[in-house]
Amino acid sequence: MKQSEIKELSVTELQEKLSETRKSYSDLKLAHAISPLENPIQLRNVRRTVARIATEITKRELQ
Repeated sequence: MKQSEIKELSVTELQEKLSETRKSYSDLKLAHAISPLENPIQLRNVRRTVARIATEITKRELQ
């Protein structure tokens, strides 16, 4: 998910997206621990998406 897409979402949508993305990240980590993922770069991309969404939420709270 790109930063421009994240900026268009409302705060409630961001909260929902954050919980979904965190869940998918934990699922990917678990799957990778059991057997290696075909594309381990997915872990990095999802982790960065979580950070982008969390940063946008924090930025909006401080405004």
